[in-house]
Amino acid sequence: MAQRESSRGGALTTVALAQFMVTLDMTIVNVALPSLDAELGFGATQLPWVINVYALLFGGFLMLGGRAADLFGQRRLLLSGTALFAFASLVGGLAQAPWQLIVARALQGVGAAMMAPAALAVLTLTQREGRERIRALGVYAMVSAVGGAAGVLSGGLLTQYAGWRWVMLVNIPMAACVLLLALASVPGGLLSAPLGRKLDIGGAVLVTAGVGTLVLGLVRTDRHGWGSTTTLLTLGAAVLLLVLFVLWENRWVKGDPLVRIGLLTRRNVAGANLFVLLLCAGQFAGFYFLSLYLQDVLRLDAARAGAAFLPLTLSVVVAINISTRLLPRTGPRALLVAGGLLAGVGFAWFGALDVDGSFVADLLGPSILTGLGMGISFVPLTGAAVGGLPRHEAGMASAVLNSSRQIGGALGLAALVTAQATYTAHRRAAGDPPLEALTGGFGVGLALSGALLFLAALVALFVLPGKRVAGGPAVFGSRRRGTSPLLR
Repeated sequence: MAQRESSRGGALTTVALAQFMVTLDMTIVNVALPSLDAELGFGATQLPWVINVYALLFGGFLMLGGRAADLFGQRRLLLSGTALFAFASLVGGLAQAPWQLIVARALQGVGAAMMAPAALAVLTLTQREGRERIRALGVYAMVSAVGGAAGVLSGGLLTQYAGWRWVMLVNIPMAACVLLLALASVPGGLLSAPLGRKLDIGGAVLVTAGVGTLVLGLVRTDRHGWGSTTTLLTLGAAVLLLVLFVLWENRWVKGDPLVRIGLLTRRNVAGANLFVLLLCAGQFAGFYFLSLYLQDVLRLDAARAGAAFLPLTLSVVVAINISTRLLPRTGPRALLVAGGLLAGVGFAWFGALDVDGSFVADLLGPSILTGLGMGISFVPLTGAAVGGLPRHEAGMASAVLNSSRQIGGALGLAALVTAQATYTAHRRAAGDPPLEALTGGFGVGLALSGALLFLAALVALFVLPGKRVAGGPAVFGSRRRGTSPLLR
């Protein structure tokens, strides 16, 4: 029994470190962009691809990675994805030309798309239902939240004191630890489907192309406006590919589907994915505006700008611990409504930024409130999306959740940056000084981030079911009954 407890603890540590590394790399490169541009000589149109190509490949291959984990083994995909991620980080850290760094970031995105759904499936399959899984999901949520904020902080520190190459090379020792831990503690028998099952290649091609084209269209709206022919054709092609994917999975696929469409019709799965899409749309854009405000308006250096996110990060950690304790009594819906409202108020408060603002007067209060709202949301959100599902659908559900996260982040960033830029240009045309116009634009973008979080709270209230069973929320099941009636 002690060995089994040790293995579950080791598996949780493996998942936590893998997820931390994936979320860290969503933001760690941002602060380093000016430095790597100065050294490698990126063109104006090339530099954004250091960030965009990671999101593009990560989002595009998530579905394929999740289903491959179900069919070929969660540990196998976790090990393969981690090894690819480490190799890509080495290539990026040694890059001597812009194209080499962009290729490395692309490979990182593919590796992350293999790691992320496999890691969450390992957590779901190794941790016992009930309080143990709730605690494990709390750890998972905490490292996911801390990883994104730590990326901003560590990216600034590494760039300023060690050089931009270390924002890539820092992944190598972390990846080595994940590989060793996975080999030692993740059971090799986590194979959810019988041997001989085949991957749905047709569905994989359609969904990867569809999601990839959608993310591509979204991340290029900074150069091609929303009404441009390029954007309309790209987004139209993405919609067509995704419609074909739904038809393929629902009517034409032979054998095992990549995503069982019926899974998406369950209220808890649909509600959780819509909530995370709106949450990440507001969060990604909000963090982007705050980073620029700190550096371009308040004139903080990279390290101090990253450190300014610490109160928000600590608030997330505190709130995750609170929500982990409350979840067995309240169920996921109540916490998600509260979390969405708190984060919405926090981002709306950020919208009142002033050109002569200070950290204590303008940022500390909304940072704490936003962090508390986000932290309260993470644990019930993950549990509602994947808890209690059949073993052979764990990777599938986690891939859908991660896809919603990536698509939401790309959509929110594209839409809100366009709104911010439009308002800033309007203020400049009206005669406002450049810095005041820029601050006003950031304020509008942050207020819109808050509106998206309020909308997420409404989704939790009206879409997510509120059913519970004795002993805990239905989405996690109970120790007596073992499975969740809600998810049957």
